[in-house]
Amino acid sequence: MNRNTFSYKLRQILMFAGPGTILFFAVVVVPFVYGLYLTFTSWDGVSAHKPFVGFANYAAAFSDGAYWVALGRTAIYSIFAVVFINILAFALAYLVTSGVKGQNFFRAGFFVPNLIGGIVLGYIWKFVFNRAYVAIASAITGGMAISPLSTTGGAMFCLIFVSVWQYAGYMMLIYVAGFMSVSDSLKEAAMIDGCTPSQAMRNVTIPLMRSSFVQCIFLSITRCFVVYDVNLSLTKGEPFNTSVLAAMHVYNQAFTYKNYGLGQAEALILFIVCAAVGITQVMIGKRGEVEA
Repeated sequence: MNRNTFSYKLRQILMFAGPGTILFFAVVVVPFVYGLYLTFTSWDGVSAHKPFVGFANYAAAFSDGAYWVALGRTAIYSIFAVVFINILAFALAYLVTSGVKGQNFFRAGFFVPNLIGGIVLGYIWKFVFNRAYVAIASAITGGMAISPLSTTGGAMFCLIFVSVWQYAGYMMLIYVAGFMSVSDSLKEAAMIDGCTPSQAMRNVTIPLMRSSFVQCIFLSITRCFVVYDVNLSLTKGEPFNTSVLAAMHVYNQAFTYKNYGLGQAEALILFIVCAAVGITQVMIGKRGEVEA
């Protein structure tokens, strides 16, 4: 009986969890392990022979000034993007949960940009900045305006702007769930005790939504650190490679310059940095959540 019960449970596990586990290993674990192996080789991506070079790729990665410049640029981009994404998402969530007329329509509308692929999104906004913006600015000033994508600061601003426009709607849904999880009775009790609406928001609603903040900040940090598609289609790293972010540098190193080992080593470093930042943020957020 016990044997039959065990075999039945094993079949159930294999039936429901087996396909997902196989796909996870095939898509995530095996490529990760293979990529880790490539960091110890000087493979060019074409030849069948993969010369073993030990830790030479890691030494080259740490001495690659362009990579660290791109990583620092990514950190700056991520800081601004994460802050503005979450501010805008929180404001939109507050708007669509405040009882405004047509709030369900607005929820769907604000979420739509997240459904557009990054490549398509980049080309759409590239047209806006290069054509529409230039035409409108030229008509207003009476002179010949230039696209913000043609300047160093303008290209980074455009990257941040498009990322905020894309991700704010997705984060908004998480904040909406956070707003709806706060009981109305707690807000009413705070109002009865003499709190103003802003005080109730600051002292009751926001502390109880701490888990939503943790999730949104973690998701926005991890997405911004590994952004590639928008970077490729919107700026292509221009002007003069001043908007190349870390993921694009890694891609170019591996697939353009055929330095697969070095590219994999730099990708692993990027993964470690991204994981460290994300885990640190989650730990700090969770600690505050328990204290709240």
